[in-house]
Amino acid sequence: MGDDERAVLERIGQGLLYTESEASFQAPLRRADLIFEYNRTRPGDAAGRRALLERILGSVGARTVLNSPFHAGFGSNVHIGDDFFGNVNLTFVDDVEIRIGNGVMIAPSVTLTTTGHPIHPDLREDFRRFSEPIVIEDKVWIGSNVVVLPGVRIGYGAVIGAGSVVSRDIPPMTVAVGVPCRVVRPISADDLKNRLAPS
Repeated sequence: MGDDERAVLERIGQGLLYTESEASFQAPLRRADLIFEYNRTRPGDAAGRRALLERILGSVGARTVLNSPFHAGFGSNVHIGDDFFGNVNLTFVDDVEIRIGNGVMIAPSVTLTTTGHPIHPDLREDFRRFSEPIVIEDKVWIGSNVVVLPGVRIGYGAVIGAGSVVSRDIPPMTVAVGVPCRVVRPISADDLKNRLAPS
């Protein structure tokens, strides 16, 4: 890797702007063909699907379920823990790392995007952008059609309501909903009784 490439990676790591051309040296890290193949495997081919996921993702834990189709800019920048469930149409915009903990559940049509673009159009030449990592801690549940924006951390056990746009960190053990997503209440022991059969 040359000095120019190291300088671009340093800018990316600082959340500063960079262009498509400047970042083109990262193209070999993209797993588009493997993702295409995964999305066309038979649902019953558990071994084949697992083998492909291990080649696509940066790391993947045990007992992972990722329903087809899913989409990723790279795939190699996504790290998933144990006991993960991702439903259909999960999209990873993973120009930088997305780290997902253990026991995380993600509903259909969720987008996790590490990348945004400048407001002023003159700064968007050559697809100029900035990227910041996303962290989803253990046992988070994300509802359908949620968008998680660059730099967000979602804390342990949090629940993100359907249709939310998460633009800031969400504390552990809270329920958060809305556009923009806001905490509406803590998760408490009372929630252990929710939807249980009468005893």
